[in-house]
Amino acid sequence: MTTTHRRPPAPQPELYRFSPLDFGTIGLYVAVAGLFAVAGELLAPLLRQLAPSPAAASYGVNLLFYGSVGILAVIAARRVIARDLRVLATRPWFTLMMVPAAVIAMMILTALVVAAAGGVQTSANQAGLQDLMQQVPAWLMVPVVVIVGPFVEEYMFRHLLIGKLSRRVNIWVCCALSVVLFAALHIVGQEAITLPALLPYLAMGATLVFVYVWTGKNLMFSYFVHAAKNLLAVIFIYAIPPELFEQLQQAQP
Repeated sequence: MTTTHRRPPAPQPELYRFSPLDFGTIGLYVAVAGLFAVAGELLAPLLRQLAPSPAAASYGVNLLFYGSVGILAVIAARRVIARDLRVLATRPWFTLMMVPAAVIAMMILTALVVAAAGGVQTSANQAGLQDLMQQVPAWLMVPVVVIVGPFVEEYMFRHLLIGKLSRRVNIWVCCALSVVLFAALHIVGQEAITLPALLPYLAMGATLVFVYVWTGKNLMFSYFVHAAKNLLAVIFIYAIPPELFEQLQQAQP
């Protein structure tokens, strides 16, 4: 009588090969982001003429940008999304516990690196987002900031830069690129790239890279962590009265 051992599932290298849709999504992302980074000040007056207010113009641009890129990203990564959700469904308690644990670890790491640098410096990106949230209702901001935005960034900076690029480049090089480019993206074109402005995003990027690699390149897990962190920030901003929020910003060094 022979005993049949159940073999582990075969690897799926085809999921980590760059596809034409990946390149199309990257092209759209870089083209639009680069356009606003280089010519954002020139485009701002035109956008304000088309929109009823500066806040509406800013929200419309973000919605159009993340919405169009997000649709392409979901289509391009649909098989990876399905696989990663099936993996997480086999251990739901792990997911439910580790997502908030990762967010807490991210906040602690951010606090430590900021304290070591001598204090926080609010980036122009963060200040602009906070100002936008004071003028746009939460039910409009959540789809962009919590649902679509984090997925686009995880697809770009974790799935493509690490999951796919690491088949050709050393994975640690890919991880370093992911952290640095993720941080730089959030301030480039808006202010000088300085270490104090980069540090919070470097800490966030490092945490997301760690959980992505630690979970076996699980795109959906890093996405859930990113989305949970953004949701916490949204709740925090909308829960604080605008007057108190302005006082807190003025109190920062």
